[in-house]
Amino acid sequence: MAERPRQRTTIRQLAEHTGLSPAAVSYALRGMHVSAETEERVRRAADELGYEADPIARALAGGETGVVGLLVGSLADFWNQELVRAVQRSLYTADRSTLVADADGEPARELEMAKRLVDQRVDGLVVVPIGPSSGGWASIAEQTPTVTIGDALPGVAPAGEVVFDNVGGVAETLRHLGALGHRRVTVLSWAVTTSPDRQAERVVAEQARALGIACDVVACAYSLDGSMPLALELLRGEDRPTAVFCLSESIAYGVYVACAELGLSIPGDVAVAGFGDHPMSRLLAPPLTSTFWDVELAAELATSFLLQAIAADGPQETLREVIPAQLVTRASTGSERLERAPTSPAAR
Repeated sequence: MAERPRQRTTIRQLAEHTGLSPAAVSYALRGMHVSAETEERVRRAADELGYEADPIARALAGGETGVVGLLVGSLADFWNQELVRAVQRSLYTADRSTLVADADGEPARELEMAKRLVDQRVDGLVVVPIGPSSGGWASIAEQTPTVTIGDALPGVAPAGEVVFDNVGGVAETLRHLGALGHRRVTVLSWAVTTSPDRQAERVVAEQARALGIACDVVACAYSLDGSMPLALELLRGEDRPTAVFCLSESIAYGVYVACAELGLSIPGDVAVAGFGDHPMSRLLAPPLTSTFWDVELAAELATSFLLQAIAADGPQETLREVIPAQLVTRASTGSERLERAPTSPAAR
């Protein structure tokens, strides 16, 4: 017969064991309104009985759960996976655990999951926005400490924003391709339909005009498997672009697969550039030119901003940091330079 799971020791049982009231036990466990002797007595009894605090009950009582909600646009995207790992590790060192939610590329779903996490009494939210802001996000940021990574939510006043210089990153990549002689470039973006006014996509047209490049921005799925069919269609014709700039590493990997199926060489037949510089990009043949974002730094900043907001007494001004872009050119665009050196704490 299977052994029944051990039932959680309750505050009432601790009260009976110590001869104190449940309220006194609760205060003692939180180190409030009782003598040091009573606090020690209750904690000793809690150890003896194997008492573990119920995080949800603690939150309902006005305390913290020790849990942070982490919302990302799509876990099918390899860069997002790296970001989740970095944020989880950073929060773990602060004695916080995470509930990870995957929006699967749908802004409405991301907002819905944020509301669910708030209902579950998470201490705060770390969000990678994939859609425009709405009244729903403004309300959430008022209720729960919220920090965004990547893009901001216009019109929303979160606790913190760790913003990537997407405009600088896009502009530098297009200048790089223009300097190599490319005049027909296709930009594949996951954000065309979800965030049509995003700065990263808007700057494409501005830079294309300045450089004399014909640039088309095309909506593309947020994954390798999703981007590959579109890449096959795009590259099959004789009028294919001379370069493809992918605003996600996962999209770029789909372009590589399509080129292999069509027998096209990179960069001989088509140059390819990515955005995010995932570690796997260095292992491709040829290695992928990409824009590097310091994921570890982003995670550290987001965690710091969030913990400050959780500890603050009342609303504070939004903390903001912009992470610069760094183009790493490799053989996929026909030119190479020395690999980036690890970012040192002093250099930050």
